[in-house]
Amino acid sequence: MANLLLQVSSNLRTFALSASSNGSPPGAPQSGGPAILELPVDKIRRPLMRTRANDPQKVKELMDSISEIGLQVPIDVLEVDGVYYGFSGCHRYEAHQRLGLKTIRCKVRRGTKETLRHHLR
Repeated sequence: MANLLLQVSSNLRTFALSASSNGSPPGAPQSGGPAILELPVDKIRRPLMRTRANDPQKVKELMDSISEIGLQVPIDVLEVDGVYYGFSGCHRYEAHQRLGLKTIRCKVRRGTKETLRHHLR
């Protein structure tokens, strides 16, 4: 299986990927699918956070798990014009915040302002 090295700006970590992020075989051309990045927690906007309450027990269980074995499933993030928006992974995001972790692993896909408006509806 091919290993890829993803270089990002200096304030983000370099993250190794195995195979392709779009499910195609290693070495197949990429079509601009999602990338896995380690992003600063404070750079991810959570526009729906005020409308949803997290289950405190689930957040506590995730905190314990993340402390013990790390984050197993990246959160999904939409990048629009260099700004990151998180619409899923609310419990994992809060667990990272409460643990004081500075970064979180994200599956990032690019979108347009129209895509963002669709998510905000």
